[in-house]
Amino acid sequence: MLIVGPFPWQAIGVAPGDWKNVQVDESFGEADAGRRLRTKAYDVIITSPVTPAARDLTMVIEAREQQPGIRTVVIAPELTAADIITALRNEVFSCFAMPVVADEVRESVAQALDAEHWKNGIEVISALPHWITLRVACRRMTADRLTRFVTELAGDVENPHRHDLATAFREVLLNAMEHGAGFDPNKVIEVAAVRTTRAVVYYFKDPGPGFNPKAPGLVATEDDPLSHLTYREAEGKRAGGFGMLLTSKLVDEVHYNERGNEVFLVKHLDKLEDKKAAVPKSAGKKRVLPFSGAVKAQKA
Repeated sequence: MLIVGPFPWQAIGVAPGDWKNVQVDESFGEADAGRRLRTKAYDVIITSPVTPAARDLTMVIEAREQQPGIRTVVIAPELTAADIITALRNEVFSCFAMPVVADEVRESVAQALDAEHWKNGIEVISALPHWITLRVACRRMTADRLTRFVTELAGDVENPHRHDLATAFREVLLNAMEHGAGFDPNKVIEVAAVRTTRAVVYYFKDPGPGFNPKAPGLVATEDDPLSHLTYREAEGKRAGGFGMLLTSKLVDEVHYNERGNEVFLVKHLDKLEDKKAAVPKSAGKKRVLPFSGAVKAQKA
């Protein structure tokens, strides 16, 4: 693994020893990283969180030209919607804006290290800062990667609401992959992320036959969260059915089409304004407003 240095290990909260049986090389800047890429094969490259995202993305694009199979993890001081779109178009494995959660970085890098002979699985169909449409291959790792990009797109939304959005997005995406496509990597889920001045909207469409979200005994309900498990077992279905109930608690609106293979999730941002006024923002945690604004106009 190649780290573009000097890397602020302590500020990120990770260490080279976090990834076992991995040789970690740290470069002396971007030029040195480029020389190393020309002389040695690497599985993963991590950019410096000190350099701007535009420079990081230029480097990882060059890295993929030098070594087509390399997985790239971008850590940048801040990320705009345009940066994230560029990352998606150029098959970046994952990206983070500062400040980061150390455990999330560790997990994402570990996935990148393990993803030998990987296929990107995320196709950009259309991309504007306020409306991104994708086709996503049905792999669990792809769901994890896309959730990370979506988390950064909602970078201006304060936690815990930002975490709720990411959790709901991942839950519905995984449900679509499992129940609508059987985790067949040759099938795709259509996904859209839309940002208005008042809401975040996520849309999913799977290739399956659909289902009735109000079917008795199929899913957990708030009044009866457990008895559906007996029904599912009798029908030969795996334990589950909690995802829809969880999702309904994390966002403000959940809408299915008649067939049951398309769903909209809506989170109303204007409802969060009073909560923001009541809870002061933490000092020193600068976040950019990506995903908005445009509405108005041994491994090595």
